[in-house]
Amino acid sequence: MRFRYVSLTAAAAAVLAACAGEPVSPRPTPTFNVTGGATTYVIIARGSSSSAAFAADIAAAGGTVTASLDQIGVVVATSDDPGFAARAGSVRDVQTVVADQVVQFTDPNQPTVELGEADGDPGQQAHQVGGHETFRLIQWAPDAISAPGAWAAGYQGAGARVAILDGGIRSTHIDIAPNLDVARSTSFVPGQVFNADVGTFWHGTHVAGIVGAPANNIGTVGIAPQATLIGVKVLHNGSGAFSWVIQGIVYAATPIAEGGAGAHIINMSLGAGIPKGGSGVAGLLNALGRATTYAYQRGVTVIAAAGNAAIDIDHTANLVFVPAMSPHVIAVSALGPMGFALGATNFDRPASYTNFGQSAIAFAGPGGDFALPGNALCTLPRLPAGTVTTACWVFDMVMAPCRGSGASISTYCWAAGTSMASPAVAGVAALIVGKNGPTHPAQVEAQLRQSADDLGKPGNDDFYGRGRVNAARAVQ
Repeated sequence: MRFRYVSLTAAAAAVLAACAGEPVSPRPTPTFNVTGGATTYVIIARGSSSSAAFAADIAAAGGTVTASLDQIGVVVATSDDPGFAARAGSVRDVQTVVADQVVQFTDPNQPTVELGEADGDPGQQAHQVGGHETFRLIQWAPDAISAPGAWAAGYQGAGARVAILDGGIRSTHIDIAPNLDVARSTSFVPGQVFNADVGTFWHGTHVAGIVGAPANNIGTVGIAPQATLIGVKVLHNGSGAFSWVIQGIVYAATPIAEGGAGAHIINMSLGAGIPKGGSGVAGLLNALGRATTYAYQRGVTVIAAAGNAAIDIDHTANLVFVPAMSPHVIAVSALGPMGFALGATNFDRPASYTNFGQSAIAFAGPGGDFALPGNALCTLPRLPAGTVTTACWVFDMVMAPCRGSGASISTYCWAAGTSMASPAVAGVAALIVGKNGPTHPAQVEAQLRQSADDLGKPGNDDFYGRGRVNAARAVQ
Protein backbone atom coordinates (compact mmCIF):
# COMPACT_ATOMS: atom_id res chain seq x y z
CA MET A 1 0.00 0.00 0.00
CA ARG A 2 1.21 3.52 -0.77
CA PHE A 3 3.25 5.33 1.79
CA ARG A 4 6.09 7.78 1.68
CA TYR A 5 9.28 7.67 3.70
CA VAL A 6 12.57 9.45 4.34
CA SER A 7 15.35 7.97 6.47
CA LEU A 8 18.10 9.14 8.79
CA THR A 9 20.16 7.80 11.67
CA ALA A 10 20.38 8.81 15.29
CA ALA A 11 23.28 11.23 14.85
CA ALA A 12 21.37 13.27 12.27
CA ALA A 13 22.13 16.97 12.51
CA ALA A 14 22.31 18.03 8.88
CA VAL A 15 19.94 19.52 6.36
CA LEU A 16 17.91 16.89 4.48
CA ALA A 17 17.19 19.08 1.49
CA ALA A 18 17.73 16.12 -0.84
CA CYS A 19 14.61 14.41 0.44
CA ALA A 20 12.30 17.33 -0.21
CA GLY A 21 9.66 16.82 -2.85
CA GLU A 22 6.00 17.05 -3.66
CA PRO A 23 3.68 14.63 -1.83
CA VAL A 24 2.94 11.46 -3.72
CA SER A 25 -0.49 10.55 -5.03
CA PRO A 26 -2.22 7.24 -4.23
CA ARG A 27 -1.15 4.49 -6.58
CA PRO A 28 -3.65 2.47 -8.63
CA THR A 29 -5.29 -0.63 -7.20
CA PRO A 30 -2.84 -3.55 -7.41
CA THR A 31 -3.44 -6.24 -9.98
CA PHE A 32 -2.79 -9.95 -9.77
CA ASN A 33 0.42 -11.44 -11.07
CA VAL A 34 0.63 -15.19 -11.55
CA THR A 35 3.90 -16.79 -10.45
CA GLY A 36 6.08 -18.33 -13.15
CA GLY A 37 7.18 -21.95 -13.46
CA ALA A 38 5.14 -24.57 -11.66
CA THR A 39 1.77 -23.20 -10.57
CA THR A 40 1.01 -22.96 -6.88
CA TYR A 41 -2.51 -23.91 -5.84
CA VAL A 42 -4.51 -23.21 -2.72
CA ILE A 43 -6.78 -26.18 -2.09
CA ILE A 44 -9.65 -25.87 0.36
CA ALA A 45 -11.30 -28.84 2.04
CA ARG A 46 -15.03 -29.04 2.70
CA GLY A 47 -14.45 -29.82 6.36
CA SER A 48 -12.86 -27.69 9.02
CA SER A 49 -9.63 -29.67 8.95
CA SER A 50 -7.53 -31.54 6.45
CA SER A 51 -5.74 -34.80 7.14
CA ALA A 52 -2.68 -36.73 6.08
CA ALA A 53 -4.92 -38.80 3.81
CA PHE A 54 -6.30 -35.65 2.21
CA ALA A 55 -2.79 -34.39 1.47
CA ALA A 56 -1.87 -37.81 0.10
CA ASP A 57 -4.81 -37.66 -2.30
CA ILE A 58 -3.62 -34.28 -3.56
CA ALA A 59 -0.17 -35.72 -4.12
CA ALA A 60 -1.70 -38.66 -5.98
CA ALA A 61 -3.45 -36.19 -8.28
CA GLY A 62 -0.05 -34.94 -9.39
CA GLY A 63 0.69 -32.14 -6.95
CA THR A 64 3.63 -31.57 -4.64
CA VAL A 65 2.25 -30.58 -1.25
CA THR A 66 4.26 -27.69 0.21
CA ALA A 67 2.05 -26.92 3.20
CA SER A 68 -0.79 -28.75 4.93
CA LEU A 69 -2.68 -26.41 7.22
CA ASP A 70 -4.81 -28.89 9.11
CA GLN A 71 -6.04 -26.13 11.42
CA ILE A 72 -8.05 -24.48 8.65
CA GLY A 73 -8.55 -27.24 6.09
CA VAL A 74 -6.18 -25.80 3.49
CA VAL A 75 -3.41 -27.45 1.51
CA VAL A 76 -0.86 -25.60 -0.63
CA ALA A 77 0.56 -27.58 -3.54
CA THR A 78 2.48 -27.00 -6.74
CA SER A 79 2.22 -28.70 -10.11
CA ASP A 80 3.32 -28.06 -13.67
CA ASP A 81 0.64 -30.42 -14.99
CA PRO A 82 -2.18 -28.44 -16.67
CA GLY A 83 -4.62 -31.18 -15.72
CA PHE A 84 -3.80 -31.09 -12.02
CA ALA A 85 -6.50 -28.63 -10.96
CA ALA A 86 -9.26 -30.71 -12.52
CA ARG A 87 -7.98 -33.93 -10.94
CA ALA A 88 -7.48 -32.33 -7.55
CA GLY A 89 -10.95 -30.85 -7.74
CA SER A 90 -12.41 -34.34 -8.04
CA VAL A 91 -10.70 -35.55 -4.86
CA ARG A 92 -13.23 -36.38 -2.18
CA ASP A 93 -13.73 -33.54 0.35
CA VAL A 94 -12.13 -30.94 -1.91
CA GLN A 95 -14.26 -27.81 -1.99
CA THR A 96 -12.11 -25.48 -4.12
CA VAL A 97 -8.88 -25.61 -6.10
CA VAL A 98 -7.60 -22.17 -7.05
CA ALA A 99 -4.31 -20.89 -8.43
CA ASP A 100 -2.39 -18.88 -5.87
CA GLN A 101 -1.84 -15.23 -6.69
CA VAL A 102 1.00 -12.83 -5.93
CA VAL A 103 -0.10 -9.30 -5.05
CA GLN A 104 1.82 -6.08 -4.51
CA PHE A 105 0.78 -5.47 -0.91
CA THR A 106 3.18 -2.58 -0.17
CA ASP A 107 5.12 -0.19 -2.38
CA PRO A 108 8.90 -0.69 -1.97
CA ASN A 109 10.07 1.96 -4.41
CA GLN A 110 10.60 5.01 -2.26
CA PRO A 111 13.66 7.34 -1.94
CA THR A 112 15.75 7.44 1.22
CA VAL A 113 18.37 9.69 2.80
CA GLU A 114 20.69 8.33 5.52
CA LEU A 115 22.82 10.23 8.02
CA GLY A 116 25.36 9.40 10.78
CA GLU A 117 25.27 6.81 13.54
CA ALA A 118 23.42 6.59 16.84
CA ASP A 119 24.91 8.48 19.77
CA GLY A 120 22.35 7.80 22.50
CA ASP A 121 23.47 6.68 25.95
CA PRO A 122 21.71 3.52 27.18
CA GLY A 123 23.10 4.22 30.64
CA GLN A 124 21.18 7.47 31.05
CA GLN A 125 18.40 7.43 33.63
CA ALA A 126 15.27 8.96 32.16
CA HIS A 127 12.75 10.66 34.44
CA GLN A 128 10.03 9.14 32.27
CA VAL A 129 9.81 6.24 29.83
CA GLY A 130 11.39 7.22 26.52
CA GLY A 131 12.54 10.52 27.95
CA HIS A 132 16.05 10.33 26.49
CA GLU A 133 15.37 8.72 23.10
CA THR A 134 17.30 10.65 20.47
CA PHE A 135 14.22 11.41 18.35
CA ARG A 136 11.57 11.51 21.08
CA LEU A 137 10.89 15.22 20.55
CA ILE A 138 9.94 14.60 16.92
CA GLN A 139 7.89 11.50 17.72
CA TRP A 140 4.43 13.02 17.83
CA ALA A 141 2.63 9.69 17.33
CA PRO A 142 2.93 8.32 20.92
CA ASP A 143 1.59 11.61 22.27
CA ALA A 144 -1.30 11.60 19.80
CA ILE A 145 -2.69 8.46 21.45
CA SER A 146 -1.63 9.28 25.05
CA ALA A 147 0.91 6.46 25.23
CA PRO A 148 3.05 8.26 27.84
CA GLY A 149 0.06 8.10 30.21
CA ALA A 150 0.03 4.31 29.93
CA TRP A 151 3.79 4.12 30.49
CA ALA A 152 3.59 6.38 33.52
CA ALA A 153 0.93 4.07 34.98
CA GLY A 154 3.39 1.18 34.69
CA TYR A 155 2.11 -0.49 31.52
CA GLN A 156 4.56 -1.03 28.67
CA GLY A 157 3.30 -4.27 27.13
CA ALA A 158 5.51 -6.71 29.05
CA GLY A 159 4.30 -10.26 28.39
CA ALA A 160 2.48 -9.43 25.17
CA ARG A 161 3.69 -11.15 21.99
CA VAL A 162 3.11 -9.30 18.71
CA ALA A 163 3.71 -11.00 15.36
CA ILE A 164 4.69 -8.61 12.56
CA LEU A 165 3.50 -10.17 9.27
CA ASP A 166 5.41 -8.13 6.74
CA GLY A 167 8.66 -8.05 4.77
CA GLY A 168 12.06 -8.43 6.38
CA ILE A 169 12.92 -7.21 9.87
CA ARG A 170 16.41 -5.89 10.55
CA SER A 171 17.06 -8.25 13.45
CA THR A 172 20.28 -6.50 14.53
CA HIS A 173 18.81 -3.01 14.68
CA ILE A 174 19.55 -1.41 18.05
CA ASP A 175 15.87 -0.49 18.50
CA ILE A 176 14.54 -3.92 17.43
CA ALA A 177 16.97 -6.57 18.68
CA PRO A 178 16.28 -6.23 22.43
CA ASN A 179 12.61 -7.14 21.98
CA LEU A 180 12.79 -9.56 19.04
CA ASP A 181 12.09 -13.27 19.53
CA VAL A 182 14.49 -14.55 16.89
CA ALA A 183 13.81 -18.20 17.74
CA ARG A 184 10.13 -17.88 16.79
CA SER A 185 10.65 -15.54 13.83
CA THR A 186 10.42 -17.22 10.45
CA SER A 187 9.75 -16.76 6.75
CA PHE A 188 7.10 -18.17 4.45
CA VAL A 189 8.67 -16.61 1.36
CA PRO A 190 10.49 -19.41 -0.48
CA GLY A 191 14.24 -18.98 -0.42
CA GLN A 192 14.19 -16.00 1.94
CA VAL A 193 14.96 -15.72 5.66
CA PHE A 194 12.84 -13.59 7.99
CA ASN A 195 15.52 -10.90 8.39
CA ALA A 196 16.05 -10.14 4.71
CA ASP A 197 14.37 -7.88 2.19
CA VAL A 198 15.20 -5.55 -0.69
CA GLY A 199 16.23 -1.90 -0.59
CA THR A 200 17.10 0.33 2.34
CA PHE A 201 13.74 1.05 3.94
CA TRP A 202 12.46 -2.35 5.07
CA HIS A 203 8.80 -1.73 5.77
CA GLY A 204 8.64 -4.54 8.35
CA THR A 205 11.41 -3.00 10.46
CA HIS A 206 9.61 0.34 10.59
CA VAL A 207 6.32 -1.31 11.51
CA ALA A 208 7.95 -3.42 14.24
CA GLY A 209 9.57 -0.34 15.75
CA ILE A 210 6.25 1.49 15.95
CA VAL A 211 4.82 -1.40 17.95
CA GLY A 212 7.69 -2.15 20.26
CA ALA A 213 10.97 -0.24 19.96
CA PRO A 214 12.36 -0.46 23.51
CA ALA A 215 12.82 2.53 25.79
CA ASN A 216 16.61 2.24 25.71
CA ASN A 217 17.54 5.93 25.49
CA ILE A 218 18.94 5.55 21.98
CA GLY A 219 16.59 6.32 19.08
CA THR A 220 12.80 6.06 19.26
CA VAL A 221 10.28 4.40 21.57
CA GLY A 222 7.43 2.11 20.53
CA ILE A 223 3.86 2.23 21.80
CA ALA A 224 4.48 -0.98 23.78
CA PRO A 225 8.22 -0.77 24.53
CA GLN A 226 8.35 -4.00 26.54
CA ALA A 227 6.31 -6.17 24.15
CA THR A 228 7.95 -9.14 22.44
CA LEU A 229 8.18 -8.85 18.66
CA ILE A 230 8.04 -11.82 16.28
CA GLY A 231 9.06 -11.38 12.65
CA VAL A 232 6.95 -13.42 10.23
CA LYS A 233 8.04 -12.73 6.67
CA VAL A 234 5.19 -13.04 4.16
CA LEU A 235 6.30 -10.37 1.67
CA HIS A 236 9.43 -9.70 -0.32
CA ASN A 237 10.06 -6.35 -1.96
CA GLY A 238 6.44 -5.50 -1.15
CA SER A 239 4.92 -8.51 -2.93
CA GLY A 240 3.39 -11.60 -1.38
CA ALA A 241 1.36 -14.63 -2.34
CA PHE A 242 -1.95 -15.33 -0.64
CA SER A 243 -0.54 -18.68 0.46
CA TRP A 244 2.37 -16.97 2.24
CA VAL A 245 0.07 -14.63 4.14
CA ILE A 246 -2.31 -17.46 5.05
CA GLN A 247 0.52 -19.63 6.36
CA GLY A 248 1.94 -16.70 8.30
CA ILE A 249 -1.36 -16.05 10.06
CA VAL A 250 -1.81 -19.69 11.03
CA TYR A 251 1.76 -19.96 12.29
CA ALA A 252 1.59 -16.74 14.30
CA ALA A 253 -1.72 -17.72 15.91
CA THR A 254 -0.68 -21.25 16.84
CA PRO A 255 0.65 -21.67 20.41
CA ILE A 256 4.34 -22.37 20.90
CA ALA A 257 3.52 -25.76 22.41
CA GLU A 258 1.97 -26.71 19.05
CA GLY A 259 4.87 -25.43 16.98
CA GLY A 260 3.65 -21.90 16.34
CA ALA A 261 4.78 -18.42 17.31
CA GLY A 262 2.45 -18.06 20.26
CA ALA A 263 1.40 -14.53 19.35
CA HIS A 264 -1.31 -12.65 21.23
CA ILE A 265 -1.58 -10.01 18.50
CA ILE A 266 -0.95 -10.09 14.76
CA ASN A 267 -0.22 -6.87 12.89
CA MET A 268 -0.59 -6.82 9.11
CA SER A 269 0.46 -3.49 7.64
CA LEU A 270 -0.26 -4.79 4.19
CA GLY A 271 -3.23 -4.85 1.91
CA ALA A 272 -4.71 -4.64 -1.56
CA GLY A 273 -8.00 -3.84 -3.21
CA ILE A 274 -9.07 -7.05 -4.91
CA PRO A 275 -11.66 -7.10 -7.72
CA LYS A 276 -14.48 -9.27 -6.44
CA GLY A 277 -15.14 -10.84 -9.81
CA GLY A 278 -11.53 -11.78 -10.52
CA SER A 279 -10.57 -15.32 -11.37
CA GLY A 280 -10.19 -17.44 -8.25
CA VAL A 281 -10.79 -14.50 -5.92
CA ALA A 282 -13.63 -16.13 -3.98
CA GLY A 283 -11.52 -19.17 -3.16
CA LEU A 284 -8.52 -17.13 -2.04
CA LEU A 285 -10.69 -14.89 0.12
CA ASN A 286 -12.28 -17.98 1.64
CA ALA A 287 -8.87 -19.42 2.55
CA LEU A 288 -7.68 -16.10 3.95
CA GLY A 289 -10.87 -15.77 5.96
CA ARG A 290 -10.38 -19.23 7.39
CA ALA A 291 -6.95 -18.14 8.59
CA THR A 292 -8.13 -14.94 10.29
CA THR A 293 -11.05 -16.82 11.84
CA TYR A 294 -8.62 -19.44 13.16
CA ALA A 295 -6.57 -16.68 14.78
CA TYR A 296 -9.69 -15.29 16.44
CA GLN A 297 -10.68 -18.72 17.69
CA ARG A 298 -7.21 -19.20 19.18
CA GLY A 299 -7.54 -15.94 21.09
CA VAL A 300 -5.32 -13.83 18.83
CA THR A 301 -6.24 -10.23 17.97
CA VAL A 302 -5.64 -9.45 14.28
CA ILE A 303 -5.10 -5.82 13.23
CA ALA A 304 -4.57 -4.59 9.67
CA ALA A 305 -4.05 -1.42 7.67
CA ALA A 306 -7.17 -0.16 5.90
CA GLY A 307 -5.36 1.01 2.76
CA ASN A 308 -4.02 4.22 1.29
CA ALA A 309 -6.03 4.91 -1.85
CA ALA A 310 -8.38 7.55 -0.31
CA ILE A 311 -11.29 5.29 -1.22
CA ASP A 312 -14.76 5.31 0.34
CA ILE A 313 -15.06 1.60 1.02
CA ASP A 314 -18.79 1.94 1.66
CA HIS A 315 -19.31 2.86 -1.98
CA THR A 316 -16.83 0.62 -3.78
CA ALA A 317 -18.92 -2.41 -4.64
CA ASN A 318 -16.43 -4.02 -7.03
CA LEU A 319 -13.46 -4.15 -4.63
CA VAL A 320 -12.74 -5.91 -1.38
CA PHE A 321 -9.78 -4.72 0.69
CA VAL A 322 -7.85 -7.54 2.28
CA PRO A 323 -6.84 -8.49 4.84
CA ALA A 324 -8.53 -5.44 6.39
CA MET A 325 -12.01 -6.72 5.47
CA SER A 326 -11.36 -10.39 6.27
CA PRO A 327 -13.37 -11.91 9.14
CA HIS A 328 -12.44 -10.86 12.68
CA VAL A 329 -9.85 -8.31 11.53
CA ILE A 330 -9.64 -4.86 13.12
CA ALA A 331 -9.11 -2.39 10.25
CA VAL A 332 -7.29 0.86 11.02
CA SER A 333 -7.45 4.21 9.23
CA ALA A 334 -4.75 6.88 9.44
CA LEU A 335 -4.60 10.31 11.03
CA GLY A 336 -1.82 12.87 10.95
CA PRO A 337 -0.97 16.53 11.52
CA MET A 338 -0.35 19.14 8.87
CA GLY A 339 2.53 21.31 10.00
CA PHE A 340 3.75 19.62 13.20
CA ALA A 341 7.12 21.32 12.82
CA LEU A 342 5.29 24.64 12.52
CA GLY A 343 3.38 24.12 15.75
CA ALA A 344 0.29 22.19 14.60
CA THR A 345 -1.21 20.11 17.40
CA ASN A 346 -4.21 18.56 15.65
CA PHE A 347 -3.09 14.95 15.41
CA ASP A 348 -6.66 13.78 14.73
CA ARG A 349 -6.89 15.12 11.20
CA PRO A 350 -7.76 12.30 8.73
CA ALA A 351 -4.74 11.64 6.52
CA SER A 352 -5.04 12.73 2.91
CA TYR A 353 -4.59 9.18 1.58
CA THR A 354 -6.48 6.99 4.05
CA ASN A 355 -9.28 4.69 2.99
CA PHE A 356 -12.48 5.24 4.96
CA GLY A 357 -15.99 3.91 5.40
CA GLN A 358 -18.15 2.69 8.28
CA SER A 359 -18.42 -0.80 6.82
CA ALA A 360 -14.70 -1.40 7.31
CA ILE A 361 -12.95 1.01 9.68
CA ALA A 362 -12.83 -0.11 13.31
CA PHE A 363 -10.42 2.47 14.76
CA ALA A 364 -8.09 5.28 13.75
CA GLY A 365 -4.44 5.68 14.67
CA PRO A 366 -1.48 7.96 13.91
CA GLY A 367 -0.29 7.24 10.39
CA GLY A 368 1.20 10.60 9.45
CA ASP A 369 0.82 12.60 6.27
CA PHE A 370 2.83 14.39 3.58
CA ALA A 371 0.23 16.92 2.43
CA LEU A 372 1.79 20.13 3.74
CA PRO A 373 2.39 22.35 0.68
CA GLY A 374 5.83 23.47 -0.36
CA ASN A 375 9.37 22.47 0.53
CA ALA A 376 10.28 25.01 3.20
CA LEU A 377 12.81 23.76 5.76
CA CYS A 378 12.08 23.34 9.45
CA THR A 379 14.37 22.58 12.39
CA LEU A 380 13.43 20.66 15.54
CA PRO A 381 15.58 19.64 18.52
CA ARG A 382 16.99 16.20 19.11
CA LEU A 383 18.39 14.65 22.28
CA PRO A 384 20.69 15.00 24.12
CA ALA A 385 21.62 18.02 22.00
CA GLY A 386 21.55 19.30 18.44
CA THR A 387 18.85 19.62 15.83
CA VAL A 388 17.33 17.92 12.81
CA THR A 389 16.55 20.03 9.76
CA THR A 390 14.50 18.86 6.81
CA ALA A 391 11.47 19.84 4.73
CA CYS A 392 8.66 20.84 7.09
CA TRP A 393 6.23 18.29 5.64
CA VAL A 394 8.58 15.42 6.53
CA PHE A 395 8.01 15.98 10.25
CA ASP A 396 4.31 15.17 9.75
CA MET A 397 5.21 11.54 9.08
CA VAL A 398 5.88 8.81 11.65
CA MET A 399 9.42 8.19 12.90
CA ALA A 400 10.63 4.62 13.59
CA PRO A 401 13.61 2.30 12.92
CA CYS A 402 14.36 1.12 9.38
CA ARG A 403 16.99 -0.93 7.55
CA GLY A 404 19.46 1.60 6.19
CA SER A 405 22.34 0.77 3.87
CA GLY A 406 25.44 -1.33 4.38
CA ALA A 407 26.11 -2.52 7.90
CA SER A 408 24.02 0.16 9.60
CA ILE A 409 22.05 -1.02 12.61
CA SER A 410 20.90 2.42 13.72
CA THR A 411 18.98 3.96 10.83
CA TYR A 412 15.61 5.62 11.37
CA CYS A 413 12.96 6.68 8.87
CA TRP A 414 9.92 8.83 8.57
CA ALA A 415 7.02 7.14 6.81
CA ALA A 416 3.31 7.75 6.38
CA GLY A 417 0.47 5.34 5.68
CA THR A 418 -2.19 3.21 7.28
CA SER A 419 0.79 0.85 7.52
CA MET A 420 2.02 3.12 10.32
CA ALA A 421 -1.40 3.56 11.97
CA SER A 422 -2.05 -0.18 12.26
CA PRO A 423 1.01 -0.96 14.43
CA ALA A 424 0.17 1.96 16.71
CA VAL A 425 -3.20 0.32 17.40
CA ALA A 426 -1.45 -3.06 17.73
CA GLY A 427 0.80 -1.44 20.32
CA VAL A 428 -2.21 -0.31 22.34
CA ALA A 429 -3.61 -3.84 22.11
CA ALA A 430 -0.26 -5.07 23.46
CA LEU A 431 -0.58 -2.70 26.40
CA ILE A 432 -3.99 -4.23 27.16
CA VAL A 433 -2.61 -7.77 26.98
CA GLY A 434 0.42 -6.76 29.02
CA LYS A 435 -1.85 -5.51 31.78
CA ASN A 436 -4.45 -8.30 31.74
CA GLY A 437 -2.57 -11.31 30.40
CA PRO A 438 -3.82 -13.30 27.38
CA THR A 439 -7.11 -11.70 26.38
CA HIS A 440 -9.71 -12.86 23.86
CA PRO A 441 -9.79 -10.58 20.80
CA ALA A 442 -13.43 -9.70 21.44
CA GLN A 443 -12.42 -8.35 24.83
CA VAL A 444 -9.40 -6.53 23.40
CA GLU A 445 -11.60 -4.85 20.79
CA ALA A 446 -14.19 -3.97 23.43
CA GLN A 447 -11.50 -2.36 25.57
CA LEU A 448 -10.16 -0.42 22.60
CA ARG A 449 -13.69 0.74 21.80
CA GLN A 450 -14.58 1.72 25.37
CA SER A 451 -11.37 3.70 25.80
CA ALA A 452 -11.18 5.35 22.37
CA ASP A 453 -11.84 9.03 21.83
CA ASP A 454 -15.12 9.26 19.91
CA LEU A 455 -14.27 11.70 17.12
CA GLY A 456 -16.24 12.79 14.10
CA LYS A 457 -19.95 12.09 14.35
CA PRO A 458 -21.05 10.26 17.52
CA GLY A 459 -20.69 6.48 17.32
CA ASN A 460 -19.35 4.80 14.23
CA ASP A 461 -17.69 7.25 11.86
CA ASP A 462 -16.39 7.05 8.29
CA PHE A 463 -12.84 8.06 9.17
CA TYR A 464 -12.53 7.21 12.86
CA GLY A 465 -14.61 4.06 13.11
CA ARG A 466 -15.34 3.69 16.82
CA GLY A 467 -12.76 6.31 17.62
CA ARG A 468 -9.08 7.17 17.79
CA VAL A 469 -7.38 4.77 20.20
CA ASN A 470 -6.29 6.12 23.58
CA ALA A 471 -3.51 4.12 25.24
CA ALA A 472 -3.77 5.71 28.68
CA ARG A 473 -7.50 5.00 29.02
CA ALA A 474 -7.07 1.53 27.52
CA VAL A 475 -5.13 0.40 30.60
CA GLN A 476 -7.18 2.17 33.22
